[in-house]
Amino acid sequence: MNRLLPIGFLAVCLALPAVTACSGRGENAASERPPVAVEIGRVALGDLTESIAVVGTLLPKFEGEVKAEYSGTVTDVYVTEWVHVAKGTLLARFDRREPEAILQAATAARMQAEVASTRASRELDRAVKLKAAGLATQQQLDDARSAAEAAAAQLNAAKAQVEMAHTRLLKTEVRAPIDGVIAQRIVNPGSYVQNMGSESKMFRIVDNRLLELTVSIPSTQIAAVKLGQPLSFTTDAVPGRTFEGRVSFINPAADEGSRTVPVVAIVENSSGALKSGLFAKGVIITGRRSGVLRAPRSAMLTWDPATRKGVVFVVTGDRVQRKDVVTGSAAAEDVEITNGLTAGDTVVTRGAFNLRDGDRVAVARPVAEGEVLRGHEVARSRGGHPMRGSFAALGVSGAPPTSNDTRAKSVIPSCRSRGAAEDSEGSPALPGVAGDSSPRFT
Repeated sequence: MNRLLPIGFLAVCLALPAVTACSGRGENAASERPPVAVEIGRVALGDLTESIAVVGTLLPKFEGEVKAEYSGTVTDVYVTEWVHVAKGTLLARFDRREPEAILQAATAARMQAEVASTRASRELDRAVKLKAAGLATQQQLDDARSAAEAAAAQLNAAKAQVEMAHTRLLKTEVRAPIDGVIAQRIVNPGSYVQNMGSESKMFRIVDNRLLELTVSIPSTQIAAVKLGQPLSFTTDAVPGRTFEGRVSFINPAADEGSRTVPVVAIVENSSGALKSGLFAKGVIITGRRSGVLRAPRSAMLTWDPATRKGVVFVVTGDRVQRKDVVTGSAAAEDVEITNGLTAGDTVVTRGAFNLRDGDRVAVARPVAEGEVLRGHEVARSRGGHPMRGSFAALGVSGAPPTSNDTRAKSVIPSCRSRGAAEDSEGSPALPGVAGDSSPRFT
């Protein structure tokens, strides 16, 4: 019995260094942050399309609100809404009885004036002959001449009255002023309409073959906008299609409230796919340059376009370094880098919000949905991305290792408490679990 005591004491002494070493390794592993799963992109030289993002509303270049020049009751309407009409097409007609009667009276007055003018002309000719024969005085000749001139003036006035009556009669017919489509019809037979001095309108005609897209450009960017530059845009009303217009007008004055400058682009719409009043968003292409150092826009952890300063994380080996960069122009998906990065640098494009300078990272490779790796289907979340703890995202093929698999040595800590070891037997090791040094997903 006494011999067994030294042997047991010796065994305990030999085991203490191993336990201490194991405990030390566990503390060091726990003190370091586990790797963060990130996605990366490359900084490279290439072509950069400079553009200005814009939004606006499409409006017809030519449209007309048809009002009446005549006050009266509408007797006939010859068109309905949404039909195409040509310039001069008869749209509606007023009650014509009164203007027709006025025209007849003016015509009769003109005929009387013509008779009076003819008689006065004959009397003037007779007076001239009598005066030449010495049978008429100069006074009689002057009176005949004045009467002839007065009759001629009355005839001209009668003719003018006829023209006025005829014009008034024509105004009882409402015709289309332009080619287009009837967008609105406000009147019906029996409606009483006042002349164009009132605010009431009868029809609205729209010509959508040429549209205007009016946008507002910040005054800080207006110097880059020139006449003739292309403007590409989309609208939710026609999904999947991109339309193009040309800058045709730049307002010479900026809006005092918003400090923006209105710019108008002309859009050809011969197909009729676009409608007036639609909301559109797009870009004005202001220039293209080659040999520009570009970084993905998603790599910018912070970015202030006004000061042209930003922050990115650069991947070196399995660690990241926080870097300040100076930016230039921006395109749809890329940002020009003028200082801070070089071609070939690798930057974090996703997952940077959870990083600190010097952190370790694990680059996640994209996995297609439904992809099979060594007989095991890749797990997917509802969003279509690899689920938390997916080994496919880390480049580890095959089934997740268990505590009995030799592949688990790099994932499952070798030093555990007794309870933790019992709970983990036969269970897959999930990255991101507390006390685990494997990568965690953001």
